[in-house]
Amino acid sequence: MASVDNGAQSETKDQATTSTTAATDPYNVEAAEILASSAQHMPIAQAAPIYEQILSLFPTASKFWKQYAEAHMAVNNDDAIKQIFSRCLLNCLHIPLWRCYIRFIRKVNEKKGADGQDEIRKAFDFMLGYVGADMASGPVWMEYIAFLKSLPAQTAQEESIRMTAIRKTYQKAIITPTHHVEQLWREYENFENSVSRQLAKGLVSEYQPKYNSARAVYREQKKYVDEIDYNMLAVPPTGSFKEEQQWMAWKRFLTFEKGNPQRIDSVSSNKRIIFTYEQCLMYLYHYQDVWYDYATWHAKSGSIDSAIKVFQRALKALPDSDTLKYAYAELEESRGAIQPARKIYESLLGDGVNATALAHIQFIRFLRRNEGVEAARKYFLDARKSPDCSYHVYVAYALIAFCLDKDSKIAHNIFEAGLKRFMHEPVYILEYADFLSRLNDERNIRALFERALSSLPPEESVEVWKRYIQFEQTYGDLASMLKVEQRRKEALSRTGEDGASALESSLQDVVSRYSFMDLWPCSSKDLDHLARQEWLAKNINKKAEKSAVSNGPATLDKIPAGLASNSNVSGKVIYPDTSQTVIYDPRQKLGTQHFFHGLYFCVVCLLQVKYLYTIVKSQGSSGSVIYNKKSGIGIEVNVELLQLLEQNFPASTN
Repeated sequence: MASVDNGAQSETKDQATTSTTAATDPYNVEAAEILASSAQHMPIAQAAPIYEQILSLFPTASKFWKQYAEAHMAVNNDDAIKQIFSRCLLNCLHIPLWRCYIRFIRKVNEKKGADGQDEIRKAFDFMLGYVGADMASGPVWMEYIAFLKSLPAQTAQEESIRMTAIRKTYQKAIITPTHHVEQLWREYENFENSVSRQLAKGLVSEYQPKYNSARAVYREQKKYVDEIDYNMLAVPPTGSFKEEQQWMAWKRFLTFEKGNPQRIDSVSSNKRIIFTYEQCLMYLYHYQDVWYDYATWHAKSGSIDSAIKVFQRALKALPDSDTLKYAYAELEESRGAIQPARKIYESLLGDGVNATALAHIQFIRFLRRNEGVEAARKYFLDARKSPDCSYHVYVAYALIAFCLDKDSKIAHNIFEAGLKRFMHEPVYILEYADFLSRLNDERNIRALFERALSSLPPEESVEVWKRYIQFEQTYGDLASMLKVEQRRKEALSRTGEDGASALESSLQDVVSRYSFMDLWPCSSKDLDHLARQEWLAKNINKKAEKSAVSNGPATLDKIPAGLASNSNVSGKVIYPDTSQTVIYDPRQKLGTQHFFHGLYFCVVCLLQVKYLYTIVKSQGSSGSVIYNKKSGIGIEVNVELLQLLEQNFPASTN
């Protein structure tokens, strides 16, 4: 007795540990499997809460629904079984679960005579209408045919009806790509020959090409289905290798089905596509893109109502997905259903207290499109009163007033009102400056920059200084241009943004002033040299940073202020971060995932070597910094090493 008690205590302890794990990590698949396994050995009163807990997190896990139903079937709790099947069948298009449903229906109705047989027949038709396209549905077709053959026929008319039903079922089964399609075809031939050899010849000849097509499609389809893991539980995407592989497998399978490889009618083809999407969502239930693709496929197929239902289901599955809410609202608005669309936007706003800036902005745009200028203005005036209203809302509404309402005065007033709250936001300053530039308001642009730079801390003013210099290079004269450049140097030299030599004039300043877009007053080789010299000048007295060039990551400001702003260049030279390098240890047994990731990394490295050497040869550079004007990135390389690679490993560079 002691050993039994100890075993029970151990099982209870393990269950408690698993429950704790499930509470801290609700989508822990192993914990869910253990809980479900333990529930199978419990009385139904104890097991039911566990199943409900698991299924609240994994509502498309057909195996757990099946276990739950079978637990009630074991105690003949018919009402509970019916309720379970009503909750899960249409969302879990999986053959084992549906066969469990058929077993229950047959058990309940087999002793009810003709009425019971009719209920069973309806259940089979219902089942095959939803999962008859499954490759694993062959045994279901056979079971249904066997059931039809077993029905008694008292009169010739009843016999004729029975034979017609069997024939129609066979004819549906043999044109469906399943694992048992060949066996079903042989049985169909035997059936027709047993009824009438003369009639069989014509029917077999008629259906032979359709069967051949189904068999050929089955062989192709099997390649896609074999890649899919039908035991996978639906969890939020983590980016794991297995999840990505399953996502790609389903995408390939959906693309295959959308191509209608069997060349069947559009209604039947669409039915198969819907079935494939529904099965896909059993495993990729938390993937926004799958829900969106499914809904838009319905919309493009002309079934807007079905698309709306998919979006509604998607938002039940992913209630926090703002992206899907916007997509749903867009669909409603596009079909002229303004009030339903408005309700979706209002759900994004909630009570308005915790609404995001983006929700405010998109609702203002929606109101402007559908209810006019005044409705949008009124909402903006209310939204800006919120203490959490960010500068984005001001910028968005000002641009709406300027671009859509063609009212530059109101737009200007909005920017000015926002300036009182967001003078400390460099991005807001730059947006305001862009607006004034569109107005060609030179005087107010200068005034804005001066006001902003007088209040911004030097370390936060870098981008504003860059834009100010760019403005002077475009609008100012030489004196104002030089003056602003000098002021920038003085301001940023105190923050360490520039080096000790920041106050001195440099050739980079000239390059900055006399460049335009991707046009430069010097060659690429000169540009490389200047970038390297600037980095050396900044680090001339920093012995500690010498190791950063060879051993760690470092960045290089390419050319100060105007050069970067004029050319849309990031102005960064990038060095490899060797601190992230992992020393190879042959004793470590890495998994397949690491092997493929490592292989991918090696291929990318080889392609980069080829790209770098191509740049070296095209630029004729012998220096250690390659500067790509298009991307704005400079990379320190060892040219001799690249040449050596080309000589010894030509496949990597040519």
